[in-house]
Amino acid sequence: MRRLEGKKALVTGGSRGIGEAIVIRLAEEGASVAINYTSERSEELARQVQLKVEALGGKACVVRADVGNKQQVVEMFQQVEAEIGEIDILVNNAGIAPFEPFLEVSEETWDRTYDTNVKSIFLCSQLAAPRMIAKGYGKIINVLSTASLVVTSPLIPHYQSSKAAAHMLTKGMAIELGKYGINVNAVGPSTVDTDMCTDYLADPDIYRKEVEANPMKRLGTSRQIGDAVVFLASEEAMQINGHLLMVDGGLSVKAAQPEDHIH
Repeated sequence: MRRLEGKKALVTGGSRGIGEAIVIRLAEEGASVAINYTSERSEELARQVQLKVEALGGKACVVRADVGNKQQVVEMFQQVEAEIGEIDILVNNAGIAPFEPFLEVSEETWDRTYDTNVKSIFLCSQLAAPRMIAKGYGKIINVLSTASLVVTSPLIPHYQSSKAAAHMLTKGMAIELGKYGINVNAVGPSTVDTDMCTDYLADPDIYRKEVEANPMKRLGTSRQIGDAVVFLASEEAMQINGHLLMVDGGLSVKAAQPEDHIH
């Protein structure tokens, strides 16, 4: 039997990259999945992911919402529940990482980063939790980063601080919601070669340095992140709560060397 047979999941930012891989892995394990996307530009991508799920024999729906906007999140949950039912699994995957050094970061960039990377977790989880409490069961999984633990670049202080904030939010939610049968955990990818990093990794020298800096001497894949999410969403992880599962090849436990520094 597939590990998530009959479960219903919502993945924010599920139209591409790591989000798409998470959707596919959840569907492969038997879950019905709601695929959140944010912009008109992402709608076609989300529908392509939906078709992939349906090709696997699964059920999926697509729902547009800015997950940093409370009213849109409320409407998203209403649509998801009308199409696939109340969710058992919430994957807070939506995230952005605009590159700007600290002295140049605008207030708009700061606010947009925190709305997407932190406030969205708060809004979506606060709506999902009461529904999960009523069932005495639920899984909330936040997609964080190596940057939740260590400074990964001098050019994204707003991103790093937002992921650290999301890490502490994960822990706080886990303590409060655990007594209701809800597991709250997170996964922490390092650099993954997705469209979010296309421009960054297009420079062969940067790509080489990223690979050399990782103890595994390779970049992770989006499917590996999906595998970690499936594990945390499964019955195998019922006693895991408040944990950040790093899927980074050991990068976050390795002392930096001068040649690791990429500007």
